[in-house]
Amino acid sequence: MDKVYESAAQALEGLVADGQIIGVGGFGLCGIPEALIAALRDSGVQGLTCVSNNAGVDGFGLGQLLETRQVKKMIASYVGENKEFERQYLSGELELEFNPQGTLAERLRAGGAGIPAFFTKTGVGTIVAEGKEHKEFDGQTYVMERAIVPDVSLVKAYKADRSGNLIFRKTARNFNPNVAMAGKVTVVEVEQIVETGDLNPDEIHLPGIYVHRIVLNANPEKRIEQRTTRPE
Repeated sequence: MDKVYESAAQALEGLVADGQIIGVGGFGLCGIPEALIAALRDSGVQGLTCVSNNAGVDGFGLGQLLETRQVKKMIASYVGENKEFERQYLSGELELEFNPQGTLAERLRAGGAGIPAFFTKTGVGTIVAEGKEHKEFDGQTYVMERAIVPDVSLVKAYKADRSGNLIFRKTARNFNPNVAMAGKVTVVEVEQIVETGDLNPDEIHLPGIYVHRIVLNANPEKRIEQRTTRPE
């Protein structure tokens, strides 16, 4: 089955709608589906709940959707590099559900595995556990976390065949496999597309059963985060 679409806009056509939960892969600026995020922005959908490790930066990645006020809620782990995010959150314009990073990854993995909820010690006794069910196992207290199943997942991979089997490149794998597995529908942006059967089965990181649509972005921007310091 050929899952390749001509453009990011075509790949999202008929899938995205107001009020959806959108899963987005990436970690910082590494491995983000930038073309698909731009197409989501251009679609004009509103009231989105975005699930992502972070919220991009000002003017790039998910930061674009914040600037156009298309996101009503973020479910994230780290949001410290986006001033517009900070402004919207502190002014009450944006809802935020914080998650420990490992908990967020596991909530997505559980969603993809069909596990509705799980218990973890992470967050017990902190604000992230408030209002959630607690249970003791072997004398230790755990908090219950619900799985996340996005309506649409946007993912970045390095290479795909036309059936959707994926290869990720180094640390750009990060959250992408979990986001891909969790989505009810998953759209993947890749730098290379080969014919079905051309990939070595032992090198495939995620099978095509999780992938519904593919789009080629042969020359992504690939911004690099730089550490900056100031004189003492």
